[in-house]
Amino acid sequence: MNDITGRAEDFSPEFSELVHSTALYVCTILGDFMSELVVAGGLVPSLIVPQESLPKGADRHVGTRDLDIGFSVAILNEARYHEIAERLRASGFGPDRNPKGNETFQRWKEREGLGVTIDFLIPITSDADVGGTVKNLEPDFAAFIVPGLEIAFRERVLIPLTGKTIYGEDTTRDIWVCGPGVFVILKALAFRLRGFPKDAYDLFYIVRNYGSGPKDVAKALAPHLELPVARQALQYLGEDFAQPNSIGPVRVALFMEGRRNEVIEVEVAGFVGELLRLCRK
Repeated sequence: MNDITGRAEDFSPEFSELVHSTALYVCTILGDFMSELVVAGGLVPSLIVPQESLPKGADRHVGTRDLDIGFSVAILNEARYHEIAERLRASGFGPDRNPKGNETFQRWKEREGLGVTIDFLIPITSDADVGGTVKNLEPDFAAFIVPGLEIAFRERVLIPLTGKTIYGEDTTRDIWVCGPGVFVILKALAFRLRGFPKDAYDLFYIVRNYGSGPKDVAKALAPHLELPVARQALQYLGEDFAQPNSIGPVRVALFMEGRRNEVIEVEVAGFVGELLRLCRK
């Protein structure tokens, strides 16, 4: 199971800590590339929303089962992905396999069998690129094409990671993490494409719990609002999240409770609706 399947009860703090340890280990082997990498996806909420000082009434984020790493355009233009792939191979990583047993070159895992996978992401770099498809970089190394990922390098947060790597080494490293505005954009687009309840939950978690809530998320979104990708994301939010019975709030409730829950659905619609109102000012 990964972040696209399951319910909240399927995610454990222990596995989320393992993802954290994997991210820390990756930092130690790709240190000189870190300025051109950014963490996106399910690890983001627990990194940019301090879990030890949550707003009143907020629960801890359920965590994640995979690590999403985005590449900058410079990594592609300068073909630096060759060395990234080589270092990962030398450090015990290689392509994962899908349920049919075929290798997935855009998703790698640690060969010791710990269970954490790394998804590699790249922005659109040419007219031929199609969001949601895979771009091959090397014979065994590829990345998902993610529209809007490029703006994650305009709005990102440098987060210190402290703890143990997957091999039990104590260390501290800094890692760039997708900011709240871009995270909402990317999750709104992802939810429209695939409709996964975990995407809806992650989006809502940031809108509700980042800083002071919708007000601070709207501030983070403000610099991007003239971009077509941001306008598209806000349109999707209005269509998918603005009403309690909309697909977004319903799927947040399904993820959290395994069933419909009117209280959760109203709360999700209220927070997202407030964000949209603030962005229209």
